[in-house]
Amino acid sequence: MSMTKLIVGNWKMNGLLADSKARAQQLGSAVAATKDAPFEMVLCPPATMIGAVIDVLAGSSVQCGGQDCHTEPSGAYTGNISAAMLKDMGCTHVIVGHSERRQYHAETNSLIAAKAAAAHAAGLVAIICVGETDAERSAGEADSVVAAQLAESIPLSATSENTAVAYEPVWAIGTGKTASADDICQMHAHIRAKVSEKVTSGGAQIKLLYGGSVKAANAAEILHIAHVDGVLVGGASLAADDFIAIAKASAG
Repeated sequence: MSMTKLIVGNWKMNGLLADSKARAQQLGSAVAATKDAPFEMVLCPPATMIGAVIDVLAGSSVQCGGQDCHTEPSGAYTGNISAAMLKDMGCTHVIVGHSERRQYHAETNSLIAAKAAAAHAAGLVAIICVGETDAERSAGEADSVVAAQLAESIPLSATSENTAVAYEPVWAIGTGKTASADDICQMHAHIRAKVSEKVTSGGAQIKLLYGGSVKAANAAEILHIAHVDGVLVGGASLAADDFIAIAKASAG
């Protein structure tokens, strides 16, 4: 297990300028007050708030990321944001392949691999999301579905420095359901083996995150499961007190 946990907050399409700045300020101050913090924190606000959040976090160890990026560095792609633009604003990370992008925007594994490669080219860490639906798990296909997503969504440019993988069982996102500790342990071990096969140089050091109804009450258990190197948090990241409690649960 990695010594330093990666704690990522995905704010999704929530918040306006004032509350986003206030939340970032509170988190930056809380992290600064946490002595020898055993975690690295990344906030991923909506695109319209990235600049303001980065300004608020100036001088803080808390980093900022995007929720998605385009495959191209520039061009006639109305409404899209490139990885180069995120990097230029001060971002360090970007989420690609989130289940909501896969579901609502019909994103394929090959498209996600191209986005991750674009993130790498721009100097960003790509957080590549994978995970099965309830129907796929019920059919006994969870392992094969996730294995295929990993094989096809991780680009050749992936290294332990520029890539993290987030396992987010689709049936546990925003539902209040959380995979059992045994489920998480088994799947993360499966992911570790597949990632190590795919990324032959440093694959064993790529951070594996769990995402799916993570909250302060269950964070300590989840963060101390084998091969869980951090968490990707949705709803609970919108409450600063809850999110810092999740981050602090990585201690020990």
